[in-house]
Amino acid sequence: MKRPFSVTLTLWAVLITITWNLLRLWTSLAWSNVLKEFSARLAPNISAGIGGVWVILGCVLYWGIWQKKSWAGKMLLVTGAGYTVWYWSERFFFQNPRPNTMFAVIVNLGYLILIYFANKSLLREAYERIIENPEIE
Repeated sequence: MKRPFSVTLTLWAVLITITWNLLRLWTSLAWSNVLKEFSARLAPNISAGIGGVWVILGCVLYWGIWQKKSWAGKMLLVTGAGYTVWYWSERFFFQNPRPNTMFAVIVNLGYLILIYFANKSLLREAYERIIENPEIE
């Protein structure tokens, strides 16, 4: 069965987020001396740790969506909400004010809308799979 378009877009969004955080992890480790020298607000080890956590969560989520696991829809909602809270917390508390706030809001809302519609598709697929393959007791 072909995946719905929203689920395919979500897979790409998760893959992009994994790549972004993998780059963050590598950069934090490779440039830790420079970040320390210029007194980065967030310590390089903490930044690398956060990037590593999101890479691991993203890989688990990607695998769950790819394998059509029933828990992937719920994990998608939780990680989407968690990533949004983390992003805005870091932006407000650890970064200097930036003029592109409206762009960040629009992109974040786009991700959340995509997650919402993909979650509906994933839940529908899981429901249809349960009806097609009833458990035998």
